[in-house]
Amino acid sequence: MSHHSSQVSADLIWEIARHQNSYLVKRASSGGVRFSRDPLNLTNVHSRKYAGFVNDKAVGVAPAEGDKGGVTLITKKTKHPQRPGSSINKVTFGGNKTTRKTYKGIVSSTAKSGYRSDLRAEAVSRASAIRLSQTPKKDAPEKKLRGAKAKKAAAEKD
Repeated sequence: MSHHSSQVSADLIWEIARHQNSYLVKRASSGGVRFSRDPLNLTNVHSRKYAGFVNDKAVGVAPAEGDKGGVTLITKKTKHPQRPGSSINKVTFGGNKTTRKTYKGIVSSTAKSGYRSDLRAEAVSRASAIRLSQTPKKDAPEKKLRGAKAKKAAAEKD
């Protein structure tokens, strides 16, 4: 889908492909909501603003490959849209970096460089959700007995 000539506008591509494309997920059971599986779609909502295959400039955030964690920032190169194989730029922020440095790197490469400043908050929130899912979960603490009767009942069981 991302293979198009620069002579065709992104609006025309969206009008043609918005009702049927390989990334579209339709759910009739949830009130007809439509989602997107596009890797360059930050919110997974099927809309023109977030559609990565349509826009010349698109941003995606994915988990980094490997077991160390981290996130990968995916951007589209605007120079040659007719070369989809080499039109993606990936930058990986490792799991050993602090989350603030990761967010700052995402913001500087999207908003501060003038690439897609409207997607700054969505990119940071996607990276935050990925980093949160990569942190190991702590075990629930053991419940403490409260009151003399509870302590006495536990002592009788042992």
